[in-house]
Amino acid sequence: MSTSAGPRLLGPADVRSLAARLDLRPTKQRGQNFVIDANTVRRIVRESGVGADDVVVEVGPGLGSLTLALLEVAGRVVAIEVDDKLVGLLPETIATYAPDQADRFEVVLADAMRVQELPGPEPTALVANLPYNVSVPVLLHLLQLLPSLERGLVMVQAEVADRLAAQPGSKVYGVPSVKAAWYADVRRAGAIGRNVFWPAPNVDSGLVAWTRREPPTTTATREQVFAVVDAAFAQRRKALRGVLRVLAPSEAVDAALAGAGIDPLARGETLTVDDFVRIAERLPA
Repeated sequence: MSTSAGPRLLGPADVRSLAARLDLRPTKQRGQNFVIDANTVRRIVRESGVGADDVVVEVGPGLGSLTLALLEVAGRVVAIEVDDKLVGLLPETIATYAPDQADRFEVVLADAMRVQELPGPEPTALVANLPYNVSVPVLLHLLQLLPSLERGLVMVQAEVADRLAAQPGSKVYGVPSVKAAWYADVRRAGAIGRNVFWPAPNVDSGLVAWTRREPPTTTATREQVFAVVDAAFAQRRKALRGVLRVLAPSEAVDAALAGAGIDPLARGETLTVDDFVRIAERLPA
């Protein structure tokens, strides 16, 4: 007697046998570390808070470990994968392990840093084990590209998780912290051990959760604000007055900082995203 069943999740033997079928050796340059622990992917899905109404974007689904766990709860999953071998195998894996959910899954062969559109209804959430070498640019690109995303949870290298969630004044507060804060409220959402991956990475992993917020209201463009952010952190130890001279003459920088109420001897790591906005508004375009 057959009843509608939830997906079967991948264990270590499943992952290795799927990889063997493709003669796949995980590569460092693509940041490929496959999750082999079902409890971990369930935890990621639980922490993300996605449900039946959500259209979830997944980046770098690999062999499908997290994809299957997402299909247990999400209304639809669209995965972006750059490796054509993996793209070829994924639909078959989903059909085998999640036959009742296969019609709610789609995979797109694309580079997540360059993708310009996704098929189907607008996505509401991003849940992904991001390739560690490109995690920040991918996250920022998708936040910009897909304004319909309301929230998300991504797994990244632990120190990147710290940077994304850092607040002003923290030693690790920097460009990723400010740019992520332009789009969302970001928080650290837990740690992930190395032994849940194959191959085990030589770094620790962390979860970062975020909730979309309206970008600051400003007469400056996002590009202008981000140019100020980039300049402010290009030489971390230097005062704003000095480092912002790459954007405008000294007098214009001094006037912008004074008008924004920012100490010219302050450093970028003490400023909020709204402080950067006030400076950008006052610099000559």
